[in-house]
Amino acid sequence: MAIVQNWLPPSRENWELVCYIWQFFPVITAFQWLLDWYPQGKTSTNFRFNIPGAIGWATMESAGFLTLVYIMNALPKELGIEELPWGNWTMAGCFVIHYTYRAVLSPLFLNPSMSPIHPLVWTLAFLFQIFNSTAIGGWLAGYGPTTVHDWAGRFWVMEIGLVLWAWGLLGNIFHDDDLREIRRAADRQQRQEAEKLGKPPKSVHKVYMIPKNGLFKYVLYAHYLCEWIEWAGFWMVGGWHCGPARMFLVNEIATMLPRALQGKRWYIQRFGKEKVGNRKAIIPGLV
Repeated sequence: MAIVQNWLPPSRENWELVCYIWQFFPVITAFQWLLDWYPQGKTSTNFRFNIPGAIGWATMESAGFLTLVYIMNALPKELGIEELPWGNWTMAGCFVIHYTYRAVLSPLFLNPSMSPIHPLVWTLAFLFQIFNSTAIGGWLAGYGPTTVHDWAGRFWVMEIGLVLWAWGLLGNIFHDDDLREIRRAADRQQRQEAEKLGKPPKSVHKVYMIPKNGLFKYVLYAHYLCEWIEWAGFWMVGGWHCGPARMFLVNEIATMLPRALQGKRWYIQRFGKEKVGNRKAIIPGLV
């Protein structure tokens, strides 16, 4: 049963329209190169209608994998496809695993705290997820490969892509946890001091330090870099012809690169150029 007729799941015509529009997303990110205003995370601002960090992140990010799972289950029935090949489900599984971690486990269970999110950022991120998951979901659920033969002859490339995807995900988790440890250490210190003084502990949601482990020795946004590696592997699994996977990687770079450069300026302003040292923003030795 369709949730929105011809849109969720999408008809082929509407899916092609979504994919066409989605390729122009980098144009929308142009404002990030011009403005340092980005009211989320370490650069969040006080605003009356801010959304609590954990709830905001979970709701905007979950839209993606929930949409994809629905399309994967609903669209084949509408197209009369009895069974999708294992390659399709493998890519869908990679997508769901990543966002189960990013949209559910991280904000709701792992992160000690999260800064509030501006409604505009939430809306743009939500739309990113809807467009992206519709493009990828449509390709995997019937408008891309539909038989095992469509995957034949490229198993070794898929294996390399899956290894790259897995290492990217593990690197993303590792560097995310290094950032969390900064908050956890600050929280432990606050609780110890509060216990000595007999006062309630202070919030640590605005405690920041320069991370130094793993790739953080070389770049300030190592978790971003690892996510690019992850989705490059995902594209490799789908193949060069997998337009939605390619657009996903390109669009992530388009929005995360200016964010990382902005973040580097923030680190320098907050901690000084000497403490930041020779670290690049996101690509070791380059940017």
